[in-house]
Amino acid sequence: MISNSAEETRKLGEELAADLRPGDVILLEGPLGAGKSELARGIARGLGVRETVTSPSFTILNVYTSGRLPLYHFDWYRLESEEELYELGLEEYLGGDGVALVEWPGRCPDALPADFEMIEIIPEGECRRTFRIRTHGNFRKQAGTSSEGLEGNRE
Repeated sequence: MISNSAEETRKLGEELAADLRPGDVILLEGPLGAGKSELARGIARGLGVRETVTSPSFTILNVYTSGRLPLYHFDWYRLESEEELYELGLEEYLGGDGVALVEWPGRCPDALPADFEMIEIIPEGECRRTFRIRTHGNFRKQAGTSSEGLEGNRE
C-alpha cells in the first residue's frame, strides 16, 4: 500500500480500523517521522474516537474510550525497561477488550503477544510512504476468521 500524504496515511488507518476487533494488537514500525502517529490518528478516527489523538511519547500510553472499541495507543520509544510496561498494567491492554496500537515495539520485544499484525512504514521521500502489513501467530485465524489477503506482505 502506498501513501503520498499525511491525509492519505490517515485514510489508510481509517480503512484498516473497519476490520479491527477486541483484542487486536497492531504494531507500528518505522523510523522517526515515518507516519506512525498519523496512521494511529486514522485508525482512531476509523474507530470513532472523538478525542484529539496525540503521540504518547512522554506518557507511554494514551487511552481513548469514545469509539466503538477502546483504543490503547502505546509509544515504547522512551522505555528504559519492560518493567515500566508491567507497572502500567500491560496485560490489561494487550489482547484485552480494545485495540492496542504499539509504536516502537522493538524496544521491548519480549513484552509482545504471540498474535499480532505488524505494519511497517517505509519512507520513500518527503511524503511518499510504503506500508507492508504482515500477520504473526494466529492473528485472524481464530474462530473461523480468515487471514486471506493479510498474510505475507501487502504493498
